[in-house]
Amino acid sequence: MSEFPGTPSFVVDVEALRRNAAVLNEVAEAAGARLLLALKAFSMPAAFPWMRAAGTCASSVHEARLGIAEFGGESHAFAAAFSEAEMVALLDLGLGHITLNSFAQLRQWRRVAAAHPRGGSVAVGLRINPEHSEGQVPLYDPCAPHSRLGIRRAAFAGEDLSGVTGLHCHNLCEQNADCLARTVAAIEARFGDLLGQITWFNFGGGHHITRADYDRDLLVRTIRDFRARHPNIDTCYLEPGEAHVLNAGTFVCTVLDVVDNAGPIAILDGSAACHTPDVLEMPYTPRAFVDPAWDGAAEPSPAALRAGKPGEKPCAVRLAGPSCLAGDVFGDYSFDRPLVPGDRVVFEDMALYTMVKTNTFNGIGLPSLWLRLGPGAFRPVRHFGYEDFRSRL
Repeated sequence: MSEFPGTPSFVVDVEALRRNAAVLNEVAEAAGARLLLALKAFSMPAAFPWMRAAGTCASSVHEARLGIAEFGGESHAFAAAFSEAEMVALLDLGLGHITLNSFAQLRQWRRVAAAHPRGGSVAVGLRINPEHSEGQVPLYDPCAPHSRLGIRRAAFAGEDLSGVTGLHCHNLCEQNADCLARTVAAIEARFGDLLGQITWFNFGGGHHITRADYDRDLLVRTIRDFRARHPNIDTCYLEPGEAHVLNAGTFVCTVLDVVDNAGPIAILDGSAACHTPDVLEMPYTPRAFVDPAWDGAAEPSPAALRAGKPGEKPCAVRLAGPSCLAGDVFGDYSFDRPLVPGDRVVFEDMALYTMVKTNTFNGIGLPSLWLRLGPGAFRPVRHFGYEDFRSRL
């Protein structure tokens, strides 16, 4: 163990991982579903010992390799398209399930699998597009108009489904169980005749199961009722990514300077553009706090200075990064006192879709990675330096 040395850093709280794992496994057991970890949201092997799931789902050969080697259990993969070489690599790794995004991909898979000694051992599924949107942000809506993700019902006409044993649908993003219930109704309305021909169904990710207001009872009823209506489907999967690490990590920065332009702007050593790009892509404003006595916990202590919305507290401030991108901004906040250089700012809920998306624009260093094992007890996972920047290009 080591003392937490500096910023910028990502810190993942082990106790929060345990809490999320307990909730997820309780819900999966009640629903009669198998739980997978979506590696696209979080792929830090050092945290895997505290995360429980039946296996992993990957979006690339590298993620599949990581899941099989470091997490174990079932291995699933989906991508908008795989090359023949990638399909061979997945077979070589020992992949258990593959979900394909088109009938052209299915025909390619059949050719590759026929020539591979493991070709007949992989469960094959197709991703469907129920043409039912629940997402509020088009960038994250797989069922938005012109989406490349999933096969629409009309495309199934005249196609050969031999060898296909499952279907997969993913159209949610950080949403509650009512969205799943409506999606299931849309699936049954458009693909009901196909549901009697499969043995497994994957409900994808985007289920915010570990969120405090999530209706877990509704999710359980929805999946149990679906299984009762389709008794030939003996296995249902859920593959959340965010729910495994929701509110389990923080991004910790230090105020380097405070400048003024129609109000104070605190420039941090952490960058929204380089270190938390989802803040700009979504976009959203992450929760934040200042706490000189911070012990690494994923949530602020009672003594912390919690950031408020603009105008909510007396001292307005914009939190921004050090890069040359004009829009490198975390958001506008207010605090009970002005921020000054040396203040440590902690952004909440920063395990998901953060570390997997970091970049080195401007040569800005990647944040260090840490596990919090207990109050004030940190384990270093990785530090990055110049060679990590140099070797990327």
